[in-house]
Amino acid sequence: MLQSVWRYRHFILASIRGDLRGRFARSRLGAFWFILHPLAQSLIFSIVLAEVMRARMPNIDNQAAYPIYLLSGMAAWGLFSEILNRSLNIFIEQGSAMKKISFPRLCLPVIVLGSALINHVLLLAAILVIFMFFGHFPGLAWFYLIPGMAIISILAFGIGVFLGVLNVFARDIAQFMSVFMQLWFWFTPIVYLKSVIPPKFLPFIELNPMTPLVGLYQDALLLNQGPSWVGLWPAVFFGAIAVALSFVVFRRASPDLVDAL
Repeated sequence: MLQSVWRYRHFILASIRGDLRGRFARSRLGAFWFILHPLAQSLIFSIVLAEVMRARMPNIDNQAAYPIYLLSGMAAWGLFSEILNRSLNIFIEQGSAMKKISFPRLCLPVIVLGSALINHVLLLAAILVIFMFFGHFPGLAWFYLIPGMAIISILAFGIGVFLGVLNVFARDIAQFMSVFMQLWFWFTPIVYLKSVIPPKFLPFIELNPMTPLVGLYQDALLLNQGPSWVGLWPAVFFGAIAVALSFVVFRRASPDLVDAL
């Protein structure tokens, strides 16, 4: 499967360009909409919770600490949710193309992955400008975002492809995930700090593979610190298992995908 994807790499690159152009078509702001939506959501949370959460960050003197903390977590979650949610529906959305054109079906979620990474880089560039406006300048810890992006992409890709295949045969998967992703968001320390979580809920937060990945972004962008590499291993392990399982399920279901659509 990977060899077939590599042989169609030019098709994938052209499709990523076409996907980005299609999403920006007839829009005066174009790519800025993919930046403005998460920034607007973060602004709303910051306005509502800034005073409350600022008191929970006593060791940081920066007045913009909570908005920076929030934007960092939202950036990590945005990459994860975009890859997962789009991969979940990509086979259904491209059903007509799959019936008319012969190409490796695995190219579709790979196109989603490439498009999401480009959007994420644009968002990080916008966040960098906002941080500099706050007087918070980037440090070398920003380079830690590269392995963070890789692990998040692997995790989201594996879960997204696995559920995307199942969604073709059972459309309730997408409906269930729309609710589950909201719960997953609030069980990830993005809007709140991990230190304010009641002890009875802490085990659930620790089992969440997105907790250390969001923490990587927050430590790198707010504190200019590297992550705890030991803490990232569960996310890496879970992502590897998800990718392997998705490949097995995809390979077995691939001959029946078009018929089910």
